[in-house]
Amino acid sequence: MGSQKPLVLDVDGTFLRTDLFLESVWAGLGRDPRATLAALVRTRARPAAFRQAITRLAPPRVDLLPLRAEIAERALAAREAGRQVVLVSDADGDLVAALSDHYGFSGGLGTEGQSRLTGEDRAEALKSAFGLRGYDYAGDSGQDRAAWKAADRAVVVGEHPRIADDLRAAGRRVDAVPGGWRWRDLARALRPHQWVKNVLLVLPVLAAHDFTLPTLVLVLAGMAAFSAAASSIYIVNDLLDLEADRLHPTKCRRPFAAGAVPIRAGMAAGGALGLVALAIGTVLGPAFLGVLVLYMALSLAYSLRLKRMRWIDVATLAALYTIRVVAGAAATGVAASILMLVFVFPVFLALGCVKRMTELALSRTDERLPGRGYGRADRGDLLNVAAIGVVGALVVFFAYSFTEQARMLYPTRWMLWVALIPLAAWLVRMVVLGYRGKQDYDPIVFALRDRAGLGLVFFTLSFMFYGAGLWQRWFGF
Repeated sequence: MGSQKPLVLDVDGTFLRTDLFLESVWAGLGRDPRATLAALVRTRARPAAFRQAITRLAPPRVDLLPLRAEIAERALAAREAGRQVVLVSDADGDLVAALSDHYGFSGGLGTEGQSRLTGEDRAEALKSAFGLRGYDYAGDSGQDRAAWKAADRAVVVGEHPRIADDLRAAGRRVDAVPGGWRWRDLARALRPHQWVKNVLLVLPVLAAHDFTLPTLVLVLAGMAAFSAAASSIYIVNDLLDLEADRLHPTKCRRPFAAGAVPIRAGMAAGGALGLVALAIGTVLGPAFLGVLVLYMALSLAYSLRLKRMRWIDVATLAALYTIRVVAGAAATGVAASILMLVFVFPVFLALGCVKRMTELALSRTDERLPGRGYGRADRGDLLNVAAIGVVGALVVFFAYSFTEQARMLYPTRWMLWVALIPLAAWLVRMVVLGYRGKQDYDPIVFALRDRAGLGLVFFTLSFMFYGAGLWQRWFGF
């Protein structure tokens, strides 16, 4: 840059591709949600005190925070050239100092006492420390306007052409640096590929052989509500798991962990999607709305606590999948038999174990999975529980064939026993592939892409439809 004046860098969105204060908040919610909420209530009228309290409670690991490459390169080059490099943020001062120390910079300025270091207060603090036009300043938002005006050179991150023109008109030298974020990265954070899980809402319709247009419209609306709710919870889960994701070999590329999407944008999107889900649920009726709220509450509990508890987490995963089946019945008014729910739960319990076995098989170390309670030594136990789930599901399916409902729906009842063969093969295949680490991290998503597995599912359904007389009714054979 040519100048030897101190280089002052806004931390949030400029030096880092994330917000230091919000990182602390979500780290606190992830590690100790009760203490975090208590600190918020206790300091609700004192924002600076809350920043200090949350930093003491759950300081984020500064070595894992994502950097904005262009600004980081400038900062490191300035440091090597002997210039002072100072970080500034409205996060707690101790946290800013820790970040500065990690990168070997000259110091850090953050919120202290009762005032936040933003806007005019930030500009006054910088003028007091370095003098008017005694420093160069890099920032990324309109809140940095006062600090830019008091600086000698303004480094403007992101698309702010009007601010840049005003600064040039005021005689400031301006450097523009690309910034911002892309909507497609936010869309990626919604994990639309996971929406395929909501095909489980169709199971009660399949079991009841009710394929009328009104029923299908209702189940599609239910799937839309669950997709919006799931994406909302995925965002919350990713924000709670920022540190664990950054330590993961592939999850480190998730939008919030990588800093591709601001935390604030994620919070807004998550809240909006949750409201959309509840609105659709309200239209579909109180029964469906109740199931949807249960799903969202259990998903939130899973994200906050349950996923860190061994065995509780796989049982919760199974429950979340099973709730989708109940939701399909509630949306359409189709009755879901108790035996169906007793059947699907052990299936999903086995798949929950498959998910953890896959993660352990793909892990690069023998340490416990970040944010989970399992290590490689648990693979054998997970395999045993998965086997119990498979056997339990097949026994329940066989028992269902002797019920009155099965006699009514399946005139050729022995075809249900034939359907057990490909069903058993599919379940065993899923468990074996998970144990060997040959799956994706989500077994349901993998199952819907696995051609051989889909073939087994197709044979299972074909035998069941033949036993029900549906092929004969639809195609005349």
